[in-house]
Amino acid sequence: MGLLAVDALHAGYGANEVIHGVDFACDAGEVVTILGPNGCGKTTFVRALLGYVRTTRGAVRFDGADITALSPTARARRGIGYVPQLDNVFRPLTVRENLEMGGYRLPARDIAAGLARIHALFPVLRERDAQRAGTLSGGERQLLAMARAMMVAPRLLFLDEPSAGLSPARADEVFAYIRRIAALGTAIVVIEQDAQRALAISSRAYVLVTGRVAFHGKANEVLADERIRIAYLGGRAEAVAP
Repeated sequence: MGLLAVDALHAGYGANEVIHGVDFACDAGEVVTILGPNGCGKTTFVRALLGYVRTTRGAVRFDGADITALSPTARARRGIGYVPQLDNVFRPLTVRENLEMGGYRLPARDIAAGLARIHALFPVLRERDAQRAGTLSGGERQLLAMARAMMVAPRLLFLDEPSAGLSPARADEVFAYIRRIAALGTAIVVIEQDAQRALAISSRAYVLVTGRVAFHGKANEVLADERIRIAYLGGRAEAVAP
């Protein structure tokens, strides 16, 4: 069993079921990408795993424990982090203040150690320490959002569209940092429209269509499958290395 194990999950809003019996898994240090067309249920699925969307059937297990009925706060305390696509930094606050907000649950004595760890992982943020987050570039804001989530050293981190609105160069930088975070042992689940960049740093991928898993397998297998590329990923693309 992996760090995260999802068994036949059904979830949705009120009487509207959006997720229909999805199985999913992610292990420590692994990057797993969730792909699919707009409206396929990717964000709803992740929000169900975070506890924000009601689960009607199935189970979510984290490190062997059933967390299906736990609140979002309780899941976060177990080591699950989340970086949303929009409004993911406090723009009026400085970089340091944003990071301190990320560590609000830490004892005061651990804040300095957390900042030192983040500065070592994200050197560019150390250079921007006193700069207001709203004045950072889009790529730097995304790095700050990930760094803030990492202040509490989560064991599992969900990233929703981390390359949205970024230039190709900035997107490459963000994905390089995602790979670096995973190398430290953090499991990362990425929701992403940029299939090629996401799969290049992933070990496995799931393709969701209308709330169901249409395909899952190794990252290079997804792009190597002509039917998957044309039907769900927007056409032809070069296969990535395993």
